[in-house]
Amino acid sequence: MAEPPTRRRAPGMSAEQRRAMIVAAALPLIAEYGAAVTTAQIARAAGIGEATIFRAFKDKEEVMAACTAEAMNPSHVLRELASISLDQPLADRLTEAAEAMRAHLTRMGAVAGALHASGHRRERTPAARPTGGRPTAARPTGGRTSDNAHDGPDRPADSRETSMRATRDALAELVEPDRQALRLPPERVASIFLGMLFTQLHFGAEGAGVDPVEFVDVLLHGTLNQPGSGT
Repeated sequence: MAEPPTRRRAPGMSAEQRRAMIVAAALPLIAEYGAAVTTAQIARAAGIGEATIFRAFKDKEEVMAACTAEAMNPSHVLRELASISLDQPLADRLTEAAEAMRAHLTRMGAVAGALHASGHRRERTPAARPTGGRPTAARPTGGRTSDNAHDGPDRPADSRETSMRATRDALAELVEPDRQALRLPPERVASIFLGMLFTQLHFGAEGAGVDPVEFVDVLLHGTLNQPGSGT
């Protein structure tokens, strides 16, 4: 009689993988409950025992700090921007960029807003360790490789200036192929794009109602029926 095959246990998670898994489960809960979320809720969402959380993090405060750092982490949106094909028309490129940026800023605002509304005040700490590393995303034909400082492992988690510069540079790279057709340099177009997007989202539901296609159309062509005909 043949012996049954030996079952092998699946390899366990590394500490960083476990932290990343917990953060991924906790983020939507924090966006909903803010600082009132419990570690028991996070454990249920992650499908783990509550004790596992405290083997990966010192306390709930550290979990929330890691979630805040992950929500603010621009590397995700930078990869999305870098994956947009330059073979597309400029308007299509910028529409994809607007959708990616809106999703990133909405998630960031949901987490920060929920924590603030629940009375949580995060202490400023040294750069948080990135969760789960930085996977290399596959790029379609026409995509680029981004060498932004943004992607560096030593980037301070709260370095807004560095984040903004990297995002603007990624957007300018999307505009660059059409430099000759524009009245403004790509870097300036990228800055205006970000300014308009931030202002739009600042108005909440009213601003969120603007379709990305309409947003890009106004950016590129203005609001006049015949651009250049205004007094």
